[in-house]
Amino acid sequence: MPPAISAILFPFELKRDQLEAAEAWIANGCRGSVIFSTGTGKTEIAFECARRAAELAGSDRFPILFLVPRIVLVEQNVKRLRAYGIPDDHIGVYYGERKDIREITISTYQSAINNHDLIRSAKMVVLDEVHLVSESAVAFDSIFDVIVEDPGKAILGLTATIDEKDPKYKTILTVAPAVKKYMIKDAVTDGRLAQPVVQPVQVSFTPEEQKIYDETSEAIKDISRKLQTYDPMKMTKILMRGGSRASMAKMWFANVRKRKELLSATKRKLLKAAELVKRHPNERIMIFSETIESIRLLKDMLEEGDVPAQTIHNGVKPRERQEILESWGKDYFPLLSVHTLEIGFDVPQVGIAIIIASTSNMNQVAQRIGRVVRKVDGKDQALVYVVYVSGTKDDNVLKVVKAAIEKDGERTVRAPAAKGKRPAHGQKTLTKFSS
Repeated sequence: MPPAISAILFPFELKRDQLEAAEAWIANGCRGSVIFSTGTGKTEIAFECARRAAELAGSDRFPILFLVPRIVLVEQNVKRLRAYGIPDDHIGVYYGERKDIREITISTYQSAINNHDLIRSAKMVVLDEVHLVSESAVAFDSIFDVIVEDPGKAILGLTATIDEKDPKYKTILTVAPAVKKYMIKDAVTDGRLAQPVVQPVQVSFTPEEQKIYDETSEAIKDISRKLQTYDPMKMTKILMRGGSRASMAKMWFANVRKRKELLSATKRKLLKAAELVKRHPNERIMIFSETIESIRLLKDMLEEGDVPAQTIHNGVKPRERQEILESWGKDYFPLLSVHTLEIGFDVPQVGIAIIIASTSNMNQVAQRIGRVVRKVDGKDQALVYVVYVSGTKDDNVLKVVKAAIEKDGERTVRAPAAKGKRPAHGQKTLTKFSS
């Protein structure tokens, strides 16, 4: 009996760039990362890579483990495998109370940490949104230690963007180096994605807000000078050591948080976002911010103006989240989010994004743009409003948005994947994975 993945049958032809990605991965010894823009079919690339790897292995059984950061992505992968002809009795899920291991198993990173045998028993491991693992605790980092125990294990990393110069990603790029890139600019040029049109919208602080911003910024600079660092990771180490320097580091983080909250919820930014929503009545709009408080305030502001709106964040339960998404475009049109909609969310009809977030994290920005540039009939452009406070940290957001759109997939030089090796120092910062 052939491997389960060999039964996969796409109801469409894979695009040239997808086939090239699979070929590049195979040519690199079935190890590597595919860096493809959101909306260009990374999941299908993974399935095709798995099919080819199983064929090369030549065995009757080829256990595959798909690791994803969120439970919603487990269910999405299961649905796609079914849609592409894989029988239910070959598909297993492993998370929470559900622990059903089959030849093709979809699990969360958190669950894999608690069962390393899940990784060891697989002949191929797919690391979805692999850039997130680099920002995890040491426990997540340990996944790589288990993966590289077997030099013959096939390893595929998937992500929309990754900073190859950032030392946090050294482990990923050693174990699974980039073998093929296909960024937003490439996909737009090829007609795979809608053209993102960035509309910068400048606002200013109120006098009271400006005073708070100046005070917090000065406090951050003063503490940074005294501790001789502006690096959050180094500040965290100082904080953990205790003592008087730790107290200063604690104050540093408090001021950074206060400034971030101010930039997310400044009055004129929220007023401008509400005004932009009203320019597009009866059109689904995604609004991204950094704090729950800011989207709550904006929701109240919209509803006071008779514009129904909904919010989604990590505190919203999965069932309620699904109900909110199902009523989008019927009962309301603006949907406000804090991170939750950046990954694993696919509504191609959405063509407008409003970013009021102050983050300059390239991964987050690329994911947000990716939510609205998916192609659908009649959709050739996507509007991306960037509402920012000029002369502040917000200036970086506009630069990063433009950089994410302009970055192309420069020719990838394939470095041989490490066989049973990884850097001595991996990723150590903390990100909480949630469903």
